[in-house]
Amino acid sequence: MLVTNTEANRVLDALGHQTRRDILTLLQAQPLPVGAIAKQLPVTRPAVSKHLRVLENAGLVSFERRGTANIFAIDPSGFQAARQFLEPFWDEALANFKQLADSYPSEAS
Repeated sequence: MLVTNTEANRVLDALGHQTRRDILTLLQAQPLPVGAIAKQLPVTRPAVSKHLRVLENAGLVSFERRGTANIFAIDPSGFQAARQFLEPFWDEALANFKQLADSYPSEAS
């Protein structure tokens, strides 16, 4: 039986859209208001707002209200659920790589 990790599902679903990944890439450099994000993407400002809402609901971004602007920033803690979900796969991949590397004869110096 599979166990559903709702938090990880929300994060992975949010990361599944290219525009949202592009937004995260922009925010990785610095916090930005919606308008500045929209200027750098081939989508409308309302579309950016919807994508930011999905990212916020997934816990991947947060915002701070400054006057009339909402300044969005990455929330590093939101990535923890995805990391916990993916970590066993990564550990297995590394173990398989090590086993494969160890099976090759070493070169004599």
